[in-house]
Amino acid sequence: MIAEIKLGLCNPPEPIYLYVKKGELSGELYLWYNYGINNKITIPVQQKGLTGYLSDIKLTTKKFIEKDNIKLDIVVRADEIYIVRTGIETNFAKSFLLAASLIEDFSKPLIIAAIAGEENVVFCNLYDAATKTRIPSEWNRDADWLAIIDSIQTRLQTSKNSHIVSSEPILF
Repeated sequence: MIAEIKLGLCNPPEPIYLYVKKGELSGELYLWYNYGINNKITIPVQQKGLTGYLSDIKLTTKKFIEKDNIKLDIVVRADEIYIVRTGIETNFAKSFLLAASLIEDFSKPLIIAAIAGEENVVFCNLYDAATKTRIPSEWNRDADWLAIIDSIQTRLQTSKNSHIVSSEPILF
């Protein structure tokens, strides 16, 4: 089956990066943003949720002020490919991983929601997109984060192999 190609103006087939940060612009609270590399500006995203198919999670090392920082990249297939990038040590990353570790079947769409905490803290809630039911998880600051990431990646591979979400390839 060949997917219909939409003609006309479009965005290039590159992922849209969303960064997690609690901020305010013109009196409006935002919890994630895009970054305009060409003009070096933060572009707030007002929506607090992203609905799509979780297709991958991976660790990425980025240099910041001459130090290596490890980031968690959460790859979501939706109307576009989105990559939610957050520090591996953040409450957002840890609350995402704890909830995602409870999911057995990644062939169904999820809602990834950014939730404001105290001061600059942002947490993540996961929801089943079909039922709008939150996936409950318990906080565990001592969890084995690398084992959780490995377990989620294994289940994501299994879901990819057993269920084709779309005939369109993921482009990076």
